[in-house]
Amino acid sequence: MKIKLRLAALSVRALFVLALSVCALQAAGQEVRKLLVNPAPLYPEMARQLNLAGTVKIEVVIGPDGEIKETRVIGGHPLLVESALKALHDWKYEKAPTETRLQLEFKFHR
Repeated sequence: MKIKLRLAALSVRALFVLALSVCALQAAGQEVRKLLVNPAPLYPEMARQLNLAGTVKIEVVIGPDGEIKETRVIGGHPLLVESALKALHDWKYEKAPTETRLQLEFKFHR
């Protein structure tokens, strides 16, 4: 009986330590980077003619130099995605010691 209680107590402690470790990793990975240059995406003329509106979600990886080095489209209409990706080419963040991963949303409304 004592062995079962000790194992249960150890399991609870191990889960608690694991949960704290995961929270610490998430907090460290969500470094705040100041956005220095962020031109807005242009509303595509064809999207305007089609009365197209919506949200584009893109995950970006910002290098230590502040440049966006990687993008991954999560969702959105292809016409609007293209415009958002073009705008991201000119975005610039402040420098940091490590890479930062962010999820960005662009809302296109008529």
